[in-house]
Amino acid sequence: QVQLVESGGGLVQAGGSLRLSCVASGLPFSNSHMGWFRQAAGKEREFVAFISWSGSTAYYGDSVKGRFTISRDNAKRTVYLQMLSLKPEDTAVYYCAAGGYYSGSYVQPAYWGQGTQVTVSS
Repeated sequence: QVQLVESGGGLVQAGGSLRLSCVASGLPFSNSHMGWFRQAAGKEREFVAFISWSGSTAYYGDSVKGRFTISRDNAKRTVYLQMLSLKPEDTAVYYCAAGGYYSGSYVQPAYWGQGTQVTVSS
């Protein structure tokens, strides 16, 4: 079955950085669009980043543009989210997603990871 396993979350001070990883199995990774969402406590899930199957195209949510970078390594079946200049409002559970497509936002991912907690202290 499809598995998306996130790692790299943790506690960091404001202004710091983290890199999240998501290893995928059970799906045609090199042909799958991938992305990240996040959900803060008491809030709706929010689109963070999208990357096309080839890695040639990426999109970002407005709140993370210029600070976060999504990338992928198809040989390692892994997608990354490099997060710089972290702010307390970035605190959330971050979820890896696979499948779907981009149309103004990342739409209809077919698969989700379990999530990894990112906490940014002020």
